[in-house]
Amino acid sequence: MPATRQHKHFQLDSAKIRRAQKALRAKTETETIELALDLAIAEDEKNRLALAANDRFVKSGIVIRDVYENLGG
Repeated sequence: MPATRQHKHFQLDSAKIRRAQKALRAKTETETIELALDLAIAEDEKNRLALAANDRFVKSGIVIRDVYENLGG
C-alpha cells in the first residue's frame, strides 16, 4: 500500500506527545505520531494473528492434560 500524506489538523495533548516522543526517541512531533500509529497497527496485527492461532488451537480438538494436577479440575 503506497504511503500517502495528507495535511491534517488535530487537537492533541501536548504533554502526551512529549512523553511519546521521548519514549519513541522520535525527533519530531510528526515522527512521534507516525511511530505511534505504526505501533498501534502492528499491535492490532499481532492481536489478530494470536486470536486466529488460538481459534485454530481450540478447533483442533487437542486435549490438554494437567500432569501436575495444578489446575484443580
